[in-house]
Amino acid sequence: MTTGSPIQFPALIDPFGRAITYIRVSVTDRCDFRCVYCMSEDMSFLPKRDLLSLEELDRLCSAFVERGTRKIRVTGGEPLVRRDIMKLFRSLSRHLQSGALEELSVTTNGSQLARYAGELKDCGVKRVNVSLDTLDDAKFRAVTRWGDLSKVMAGIDAAQKAGLEIKINAVALKGVNDGEFPRLIEWAHGRGMDLTFIEVMPLGEIEAERADQYMPLNEVRARLMERYTLEDIAYQTGGPARYVRVKETGGRLGFITPLTHNFCEGCNRVRVTCTGTLYMCLGQEDAADLRAPLRASESNGPLFAAMEAAIARKPKGHDFVIERAAKEPAVGRHMSVTGG
Repeated sequence: MTTGSPIQFPALIDPFGRAITYIRVSVTDRCDFRCVYCMSEDMSFLPKRDLLSLEELDRLCSAFVERGTRKIRVTGGEPLVRRDIMKLFRSLSRHLQSGALEELSVTTNGSQLARYAGELKDCGVKRVNVSLDTLDDAKFRAVTRWGDLSKVMAGIDAAQKAGLEIKINAVALKGVNDGEFPRLIEWAHGRGMDLTFIEVMPLGEIEAERADQYMPLNEVRARLMERYTLEDIAYQTGGPARYVRVKETGGRLGFITPLTHNFCEGCNRVRVTCTGTLYMCLGQEDAADLRAPLRASESNGPLFAAMEAAIARKPKGHDFVIERAAKEPAVGRHMSVTGG
């Protein structure tokens, strides 16, 4: 008697014919930093009972893999502050070994990388995104409120020593790091790391005025072109960045422009929060509860049905706007809730 091939489930396709092959999964809304563009200093975090367990996160990620997901990015908050987080990475690594998953990666502020870099590499993680907006100690402390730049640098050293590929993500902040972009480029490229600049996104209430923080990346690019030769290239990581090669350094430089240039036309991504809420678009409030069907049955049938219904509502794109006159952010939830 033969057992036959495993059941093949259809891929998740949105109303615009885009296959959903990439999920970003938040494992916690907590963070050991309080970056001024992301969080209020006095944040209220979710009760731990509301969070999916590591076993539930594994089952949810695995359900997406069964439905065609090829890339999983683990995010937060700061994902590496989640207790026993390496259990999740070790479990998900089985999908890399089977070939069902192409990539398992993580976005981190780098504070815990020195501790976990080797284990991440052992679990099949090849690429790590590190959020780092400045190389100046005083500015770093001002931007993160609680961060220690030396710990992040030690984490980057450990990650490179472990053989992890690193991409640096820097939010362009007017009046903060806008005079530091050449230094960031030359530092990152000098260490063989890609660098991506990101526009401030209007997510969640913070103390600062985002119109004061916001710096359009077309302006950043124009400034950089006075100093560097930027050559457009076709390179992509599956995310929204558009890349150029900096001729003078030989390195890659990305731009993520949710405000000055909507990057939604080829979107293959969804985000799942640490409570099991599925957001089909970072810039829209529509969401679906996956926690209830996940907990309602040991079968994935109800979960698949909820996923299918949600993807059928995925919008064509977002409509971020930053205006001083706006009374509220474009989206009420903080980035740390949705996942980076």
